[in-house]
Amino acid sequence: MSKQIGIVFAAAAFVLAWSSGFIVAKIGTEDVPVLTVLLWRFVPLALGLAIVLLLSGQWRNASRAQLRSQLVIGLFAQFGYVVFVYASVAVGISTGTTALIDAVQPLVIAALAGPMLHVRVPGAQWLGLGIGAVGVFLIVQSQFGSSDAPPIAYALPALAMVSLITATILERRSPHRSPVLLTLTVHATATTVLLAVLALATGAAVPPGDATFWLTTLFLALVPTLSAYGLYWWLLRRIGVTVLNALLFLVAPTTAVAGALLFGEPFTLLTAGGFLLSAAGVALVLVSDARGRVGARSRVSGPSRVSGRASGDHAGDASPRRAPDCARQAAR
Repeated sequence: MSKQIGIVFAAAAFVLAWSSGFIVAKIGTEDVPVLTVLLWRFVPLALGLAIVLLLSGQWRNASRAQLRSQLVIGLFAQFGYVVFVYASVAVGISTGTTALIDAVQPLVIAALAGPMLHVRVPGAQWLGLGIGAVGVFLIVQSQFGSSDAPPIAYALPALAMVSLITATILERRSPHRSPVLLTLTVHATATTVLLAVLALATGAAVPPGDATFWLTTLFLALVPTLSAYGLYWWLLRRIGVTVLNALLFLVAPTTAVAGALLFGEPFTLLTAGGFLLSAAGVALVLVSDARGRVGARSRVSGPSRVSGRASGDHAGDASPRRAPDCARQAAR
């Protein structure tokens, strides 16, 4: 029970931390170029993570295959994702709409999960994802027309979505699993190097000297980057790809509410209705997943206990150790 409560709190923190990235991106890029904000968001983060990784000694156990795998994943998960998100906000697309377009990715993940990740998505979860998608569509309808961005600009948040989906699939298919600390360090370092090259090439590497800029970049480094991405990979390995991506439906309405309060972005009855549908869809996915896990455990542990008592050997002692792994595989 305590483990489940911890996962619930982690999921709530993930939604809030991920949502904050859209809001602070709008604040940070009002007077400063996108590349400048992003570069100085990642420089202190990469340095800090590298120091912690060295002190922890985890780098000694990292293989070249792990590093190569995480390098590729990081290019999509952080560099590709944040560049397109920040570009979206910078050209005038509202924070809510940017988050909402990204929120479509649970349906894409679910559609790809079966053939590419060998994950069975139950009918109840498909229904929940569909309800959440309708909620997102309603919120999008309430937000269109609130910016002067050209239609082609809406491809930017879509590309951000594709980047994160690609990273998620690569991570799930990779045989080289890495600790979260190593994962974040490699991702942040690779992103910092690429951003530095682009910033130097475009003359956007020099940061402004005002305190607001540094407070903004510090917040971006600690919350939507370190906390949100750390929770993303941590949750991915505990609740599965479908359930985690369903949580992204909640990022969209959360960002829309914050955008309405902070920036006067539209929030109507249609927006509120979309919020409720998104929440209902996520709840259905979570309930379906929980029932599936309980059912899988009962199917695996039941016969083992009977077999152990009947044979009189140690099979009954071994089955509890095997059951969680089998249950997780069955639940997927």
